[in-house]
Amino acid sequence: MGSFSDDRKPDFSDVQGGSSTTDPAFRAAPGARTYTVVKGDTLSGIAKHFYGNAGAWRRIYEANKGTIKNPDLIYPGQTFTIPE
Repeated sequence: MGSFSDDRKPDFSDVQGGSSTTDPAFRAAPGARTYTVVKGDTLSGIAKHFYGNAGAWRRIYEANKGTIKNPDLIYPGQTFTIPE
């Protein structure tokens, strides 16, 4: 019988960050997009990416008021619904 070392570390090099969650408390509307905040993000930057208009940040804020306490302070790891 062969032996192996438990010192092996799993290889996650092909894993990409996602914007989904397994938290049952988080329920996005069917077909809704989600986005997970990364360091350096702002609501206006996210709005620019999704809508082509930084001024549309309020759409994201309004859809995520339960998560966003202050629109000037968002944090890496937060997951937001991005309305169509």
